[in-house]
Amino acid sequence: MITGAVVLLAAQAMGRRDLLHLSVFLLLVPAAAWISTRLFRPGLTVERSTEPPVVEAGQRAEVHLAISHTGALVGRMSMAEQLPSTLGTGPDFAYPGRTVGADGVSRYRYQLSCPHRGLFVLGPVEARSSDVFGVTEQRTRIDDGTLLTVTPAPVPLAASVLSGLRGIEGVIATRMQANPAEDDVMTREYRHGDPMRRVHWAATARHGQLMVRQEESATSPEATIILDLRRGAFPVVAGRPTPTGEWAPGPPEFEWAVTAAMSVAAHLADLDYSLRLLDTDGSLALSHSPSSSGPDAPEYSGRTGLAAVAEGLAAILPRGRENGTSGPHTGDGFGDLLLDRLEAHGQRGPIVAVLGRTTADDARVLAPAGTVAERALALVVSDHPGACRGAVEVLRSAGWFAVEATPSTRIDAAWLALTAEVLPW
Repeated sequence: MITGAVVLLAAQAMGRRDLLHLSVFLLLVPAAAWISTRLFRPGLTVERSTEPPVVEAGQRAEVHLAISHTGALVGRMSMAEQLPSTLGTGPDFAYPGRTVGADGVSRYRYQLSCPHRGLFVLGPVEARSSDVFGVTEQRTRIDDGTLLTVTPAPVPLAASVLSGLRGIEGVIATRMQANPAEDDVMTREYRHGDPMRRVHWAATARHGQLMVRQEESATSPEATIILDLRRGAFPVVAGRPTPTGEWAPGPPEFEWAVTAAMSVAAHLADLDYSLRLLDTDGSLALSHSPSSSGPDAPEYSGRTGLAAVAEGLAAILPRGRENGTSGPHTGDGFGDLLLDRLEAHGQRGPIVAVLGRTTADDARVLAPAGTVAERALALVVSDHPGACRGAVEVLRSAGWFAVEATPSTRIDAAWLALTAEVLPW
């Protein structure tokens, strides 16, 4: 446009008709190019999926794109998939592709490395098109992107740490009491179809009617994992998603705690425990996670339950840091609700606490909970050795198996050290 205006002025000044024709041409071409980009702007749609749909940290995912258009399409477009910087650079490709399906859809796929946990936005696809004259270029974002969930990768743990517990056998035998009398807690009235071999003759004589031995019912053992989400336990601000979809991992101590909790959950699930995940204030830990598929579930069982735990841990952050806030926060200790829930848990399985920086006073509040569990274990992570020695000693004196760790400590070594009570740094 500027060139055309300059040539027009020169034509008027010099009285040259040929320059006038050239200036008109130079002025009309950009206008025609602008009009063509409006007339030949196709409607583009993108469908994106990943395989697998939820990825474990350290693994690769395959991303599938299906792109189609409506309206007129002149020539070929170039496109680029936008990705968060932590996932690398997205691919460039031409549209339509070399192979177009019978439905007119161009399909593409690419591999994606997922180095650490988090929620990541894949996309949008940016289309770059030019007019029929090749004068102008137009960039258009044609979708809003797709969320990818990357879960923490569990570390295999030794089964010997929990050896001797009832839950290792996979079930806990419980008995339903049919009569409050102490002599008869193992009996109930005869019901049609009960085998005669179950008749309890002494109880029958006392009651004057047939009584049978109470049946045992097998229930799955339960385990409780306490994941420390106190803001004060992890002094460095944790990772958070940015408006562009970027995800920064949390401080090393918090990332270690999340991976340890995932490892413990996978280990207990392999031993057929159903899982409860609690925060130190007694709330459901995964209720604080934007990636949780079942934030209000009281417990998780089997492989499906473990998958739900992994999804919940993908984007979990310390309380109050979901939006990167760092102001005053109340309720940053061990709450009464936590102790009540642990007491209600009774002797139905172990308690495993994965804690951040913890003082001896905090440990004294938590310590009595160890008496209500078959076994109480605590992994306490801090930024340097000895920072939480007082808390570990308080827990050990109350019967807990406790060990202190740092982000450089191998999780499987810390787990073994719970029973050995020795951890080489």
